[in-house]
Amino acid sequence: MNYILYAVPVFFLLIGLELLADRWRGRSSYRLADALNSLSAGVLSTTSGLLTAAVGLLTYTFAWQQLAIFQLAAEDWRVWLLAFVLYDFCYYWLHRLGHERNILWAAHSVHHQSEEYNLSTALRQTSTGFIFGWIFYLPMAIVGVPPLVFLGVGALNLLYQFWVHTRHIPKLGWFEWFFVSPSNHRVHHAQNPVYMDRNYGGVFILWDRLFGSFQEERDDEPVVFGVTTPLASWNPLWANLQFYAVLWQDAVRAASWWDKLRIWFMRTGWRPADVEARHPRGKPDLARFEKFVVPLGRPRQLYALLQFGVYLLLGSYLLAVGEQLTVPQLILACAWMAFGLYVIGAWLENRPFVLWLELVRLVCNPPLLWWVEAQGWPGIGVALPVWGLLLGYSGLSLLGLILLQRQRVAPAPA
Repeated sequence: MNYILYAVPVFFLLIGLELLADRWRGRSSYRLADALNSLSAGVLSTTSGLLTAAVGLLTYTFAWQQLAIFQLAAEDWRVWLLAFVLYDFCYYWLHRLGHERNILWAAHSVHHQSEEYNLSTALRQTSTGFIFGWIFYLPMAIVGVPPLVFLGVGALNLLYQFWVHTRHIPKLGWFEWFFVSPSNHRVHHAQNPVYMDRNYGGVFILWDRLFGSFQEERDDEPVVFGVTTPLASWNPLWANLQFYAVLWQDAVRAASWWDKLRIWFMRTGWRPADVEARHPRGKPDLARFEKFVVPLGRPRQLYALLQFGVYLLLGSYLLAVGEQLTVPQLILACAWMAFGLYVIGAWLENRPFVLWLELVRLVCNPPLLWWVEAQGWPGIGVALPVWGLLLGYSGLSLLGLILLQRQRVAPAPA
């Protein structure tokens, strides 16, 4: 069962309630571009995960079949309880090293790039974490946790982490001694020096208390959200590549071949001495911190929101039918989703070339749908309604572009 697919409506219902809470309390924890960037990263992650999840599942299953010490039954509730705790323990170390090693931070940093903190931030997930993430869960396979149980507790762990991404819930007393809460997870998303690299647990905060990585949220130190190397973009593709590019640039600049190699596996932030001397990086001054902003009129923001809604529906469709698609079909779907989300990011950044990109995207939709229909994709078998929806969507989008372009070039009143 795909727990995430069924949870999506609940996620957006809770986001809506958080927006109402913002309005009721006179707060502003959402910015449209930031939220769309987080949600786009999430859609890209779930879509690409249809291809990449097999890496972790196949290696886990192989290890379970060949190396399991015990034969644990998936029908036993005690196995599920053990697996739930063990999964969070493994997650703690994956998460901790995801902050402490350059190559792992390159994947995990996507989740921390938002300079806001709200429920949309919870859905901001990496698309490259599959490269090394599977290694940390192999102990569960060796213990004998069946793959079905592993997948189930993994989904439950991820679902739990959604609700802690909010600023509306205060400290929760005794609960915070044992479980991850909104307060101690706000600390985890901070770039303040006193808070950085703390509170790694997914469900249980006990691991942080046991292994010395716990930090309480302080009343005298307001949290500043984000990362010390700002993303400064609304592009979900660049969000996934940014820190890899930073490491690659420093590796190219390094004179020593040893430094070129080890920079990827050194502690996060480590740089070769010669690179640091020639290309120093200043430390951020949080007292003068300013959030990334690209001015964009409300009509253009609304256009981006509506276009993202289409990709959200497409992403949900792919989650529902992904197991029925072939690898080439999944590759095409991932590529098309990535391109569309990239165009929305470019639109939010008000790039000068984005109008042409948007036209290319709309023009390519009909041949893509024709190919999908010819391939007999699940649920795309009735031609008239699908083509009617496509033509209506494309026509309205083109009309919106024309109106927005006229508004943009209209002369200023005398």
